[in-house]
Amino acid sequence: MSEIDIRHSHSLPLPEARAAIEDIAAKLVEKFDVSCAWNGDVLDFKRSGVDGAIALGERDVRVTAKLGFLLSAMRGPIESEIRRVLAERFGA
Repeated sequence: MSEIDIRHSHSLPLPEARAAIEDIAAKLVEKFDVSCAWNGDVLDFKRSGVDGAIALGERDVRVTAKLGFLLSAMRGPIESEIRRVLAERFGA
């Protein structure tokens, strides 16, 4: 099992940052049939082969995920896409 742990800083007010994460989650649900649920300021997501969370902080966003065997081979491209989306939504 492979793990992803990415932190990305942001300067958005928390309601705007939460809305950005909700938009990202909606796309995950649509594209990858991921189930998502908020637990406080943490959005947990899950589907076959991946179990993770997006934690919203006052100054950063942290994405963690455990990838199953098949997705472990795609870890590099998955991390690159996460970093791209975070930079797009929260600034570089």
